[in-house]
Amino acid sequence: MVDRISREHRSWNMSRIRSRDTNPELTVRSVLHRLGYRFRLHKHTLPGKPDIVLPKHHAVLLVHGCFWHRHPRCQFAYSPKSNQAFWMTKFSQNIARDVRNKRALRKMGWRVLVIWECQTTDSITLARRLQRFLSLAK
Repeated sequence: MVDRISREHRSWNMSRIRSRDTNPELTVRSVLHRLGYRFRLHKHTLPGKPDIVLPKHHAVLLVHGCFWHRHPRCQFAYSPKSNQAFWMTKFSQNIARDVRNKRALRKMGWRVLVIWECQTTDSITLARRLQRFLSLAK
């Protein structure tokens, strides 16, 4: 299948996608802050540079985009119609890297919670989930 937009425009679109400070990540950080939690961002000494690190609770939060990290059964985890071989390779590498990073973090004694992009739309449910996860450390 042929892409609907030019190669240059597709490249421009992709260059606008950020890896840090995404809207879902900002939402999670805002909810955590309102709940009174203090955290560190993208700690480079940990495997995969987790999005949010809560040292006091020995917990990390990984805020995953549904499309990039392939959230199972999510409407946002669709597969592009063009250049499918590239995308399937890209997605499988992302998933494998996520598994490796989570395994390494757990092996180091960190508790890991994955928050999917689609789960950040309801801040009340998100706050409850974060509270439940972080209260387990006490």
